Amino acid sequence: MAQILIIDDDFEICETMESLITRLTHGCDAAHSLDEGLKLARQHSYDVVFLDVSLPDGNGLNILPELMELPAPPEVIILTGKGDPDGAELAIQGGVWDYLLKPSSVREISLTLGRALKYREEKAGKAAESSLDVTSVVGESSGIRASLQLLEQAARSDSNVLITGETGTGKELFASTIHSNSNRKSGEFVVVDCAGLTETLVESTLFGHRKGAFTGAQNDRIGLVKVADGGTLFLDEVGEMPLSIQKAFLRVLQERSFRPVGDTREQTSNFRLVAATNRDLDDMVEKGEFRSDLLFRIKTMRIHLPPLAQRTADIRSLAKFHIDRLCKQYGMEEKAYGSDFFSILESYSWPGNVRELFNILERALVAAGNEKTLYTMHLPRTLRISVAKAQIKNMTGSEVVAEGRDPSDSIGVRRLGQGIFEDIFDEDLPSLRDFKGTAEKVYLGELIRQCDGDLPKILKASKLSRSHFYSLLKKYGLSL
Repeated sequence: MAQILIIDDDFEICETMESLITRLTHGCDAAHSLDEGLKLARQHSYDVVFLDVSLPDGNGLNILPELMELPAPPEVIILTGKGDPDGAELAIQGGVWDYLLKPSSVREISLTLGRALKYREEKAGKAAESSLDVTSVVGESSGIRASLQLLEQAARSDSNVLITGETGTGKELFASTIHSNSNRKSGEFVVVDCAGLTETLVESTLFGHRKGAFTGAQNDRIGLVKVADGGTLFLDEVGEMPLSIQKAFLRVLQERSFRPVGDTREQTSNFRLVAATNRDLDDMVEKGEFRSDLLFRIKTMRIHLPPLAQRTADIRSLAKFHIDRLCKQYGMEEKAYGSDFFSILESYSWPGNVRELFNILERALVAAGNEKTLYTMHLPRTLRISVAKAQIKNMTGSEVVAEGRDPSDSIGVRRLGQGIFEDIFDEDLPSLRDFKGTAEKVYLGELIRQCDGDLPKILKASKLSRSHFYSLLKKYGLSL
């Protein structure tokens, strides 16, 4: 028997759905707001959630990330009376099972529910059978879990894979994990940095050359395509591959044969292709900067890696993983962490993604030396300044706009600080950490009061994510 949750503010629809689901011998709960639905979803494990879009306390699509971050995320079926193509696209990108319009027939709802439950059962079976080693990929956020599901599919196949994402998101790590879990793991994992290839040597590097083929070719050279025979060829930053070589490489992909520079005989290579890029290849095709036929060949499967700013829930586990690894590497004792160490990391924008995070953490570890605890003071000043500016902007932006002042007006910042902490400034100053904690708590209390506890208003005014806001409430013992 499956457990189903309905989140819809239409009581009549809820009653009809409950009756249908009960007749199908499944358990059912109903909620009439986002907050009520989220509380139930956190308290119980549901197999399927029917989610309305327009609810009294916000848009149902806004809670998709939180539903997907649950320990056992449910299959989500959007059921709405508003036909919105953009909303459907966002919902499907967010990982929903289906998008149904009201009124839907009993038969249509029953069929969709049945398919979702069958899919969930088969997915659970595959997960139990899966023996893939993905321990090198750290993260539990919905974004990275979706990418990991695609990684598992790619590892079980021999299809070409295109991995997209910003610089520093871990594209090469995903590529090597696909290789190490595939039936080609006994072969070579060959990395080709397309951005580092010069146009004059790219053919020689990929296909090899014969002695005397050109000036400086003093010996025969085996190309990287041949080295990858029986293994995986990883083209990093494939968007940087010169147009002049793309046509030749397309033939290699189609025929799995090539001719080294200066040779008259063709060679073969049975490689599996994984490519990666931080560029928009579709846009490059439209501009004539990348061949469309090559793009179709390399993107049989596509895996997108979200930027770190969109998976802040993973920062703590990523940081601990890397610090533990560095401590072992340097022969140091394990480190403890200051109370605000992770909150500062989670408040930063991370333009350099995971690569930047790991670099920052290594600098912090070096700064801490033999100290047993990592504090925010060990983090680079540039990072702490950036976070401080963002926090001040968040705390003062709404008030400045409301009073019609220029957001850059420093008087607004001083007025807010003096108004809230007037009593504190008449006494000895507390520590900066205590001061910041007091500031956050006072701000949150005033935020809740001014917004009358309306969560969408609170999130819009504070620019906080829902999960970050709830973590702050828990931290300071506050409630809506």
